[in-house]
Amino acid sequence: MEEIDRAIVAALTADGRLSYTDLAERVGLSVSAVHQRVRRLEQRGVISGYTARVSYEALELPLTAFVAIRPFDPSQPDDAPDRLSHLAEIDSCYSVAGEDFYMLLVRVASPADLERLLQEIRTAANVTTRTTVVLSTPYENRPPRMTTPPATPPANQPSDQTAAAQRSAAHPSTAHPSTAHPAAAQRSTAGPSA
Repeated sequence: MEEIDRAIVAALTADGRLSYTDLAERVGLSVSAVHQRVRRLEQRGVISGYTARVSYEALELPLTAFVAIRPFDPSQPDDAPDRLSHLAEIDSCYSVAGEDFYMLLVRVASPADLERLLQEIRTAANVTTRTTVVLSTPYENRPPRMTTPPATPPANQPSDQTAAAQRSAAHPSTAHPSTAHPAAAQRSTAGPSA
């Protein structure tokens, strides 16, 4: 993918409501060129849609949990996702490697609702469940890394971070501030407007 396309994706990931004019200013292209590139990114499936970020607490669904499921009888058809698709409390269903077959992300209003949902999952899909309740979410829906990481320095040259750490240890009064990358902006809320 070209760097200019990466810049467009990064800008739209941070703010999906950018107008084509604002997006063009950010990436240094004309409005028509940005419009064409966004359309091509959509056609190629790089940009698969635009969504609103919602507050699940405001929707009165403050309890989030991960539910690992495993069939009672692995020789039976693997159709748990189909059997569970009618349950609106299931936000996402992931096929996973390991002892479990699927990991469900669920959102409910209360522990009693979670208990009821777990029983529905077990009954509908004939599975065992293992549940992990989320206590807090430091971040989620982070945008993908849009730049290629820097090349690893040759073996005989320390990296910038190693060199900075060595300087700090040798001269504590001249320690350099951290150069860690700031937290990325969250996903967009809507598509660009004209």
